[in-house]
Amino acid sequence: MDIKDGRTVKGVNFVGLRDAGDPVELARIYSEIGADELVFLDITATNEKRKTLVALVKEVARQVAIPFTVGGGVSSVEDAYQLLQSGADKVAINSAAVKRPELIKELADKFGNQCVVLAVDAKLIGDTWKVFLNGGRIETEKELFSWVKEAQELGAGEILFTSMDHDGTKTGFAIDALKKMNTLLTIPIIASGGAGSIAHFTEVFKKTDVSAALAASIFHFKEVDIPTLKNELINQTIEIRL
Repeated sequence: MDIKDGRTVKGVNFVGLRDAGDPVELARIYSEIGADELVFLDITATNEKRKTLVALVKEVARQVAIPFTVGGGVSSVEDAYQLLQSGADKVAINSAAVKRPELIKELADKFGNQCVVLAVDAKLIGDTWKVFLNGGRIETEKELFSWVKEAQELGAGEILFTSMDHDGTKTGFAIDALKKMNTLLTIPIIASGGAGSIAHFTEVFKKTDVSAALAASIFHFKEVDIPTLKNELINQTIEIRL
């Protein structure tokens, strides 16, 4: 769930945002119908130089009975502590970690690796996957695969990789990039960007070793419902949580 101005939004390739509803109500519905986890990203917090909306996090946490990851504007141990105290189970970091990688170790040492999710937004520039900051607005010199490997060594417990090229396109996940990431990491990888059909979930689980697949617009706009998706994955002999 991407959040802007207190509302759930979704775009294509990180632009053209559409309103998708009230985040508290959507979180409650997703928790009730069988989503395994919820990821709440305040996508303009870093760019607007402010912290994640703690009050909204508290409201969402009261509505869900599933693991809940929160990110956006997290740049210190204190920021993470406030979110965890507000009801988040895990904290996602992105821009601040690229600027100061030791933040990953600080959070892992304080809260444990299992609480630290490195969110990575990357785009294929020529032959190189480049990491972007501030909700996809700023290109960096960091290369995707070397960055996620460094993050794992520093103590990240999960990688949430969003392909900016695939985001919102509904053309499928970045399979080749995910396969390569699988060979480099031992921590869980969450695939994000490109889900447009049940077949895309089947493909990513059968062709890569990712631990989870994230989707937004197809759920927000009721193009695919979670119970149907889970039943089909079971039919395809893919092991999932019921």
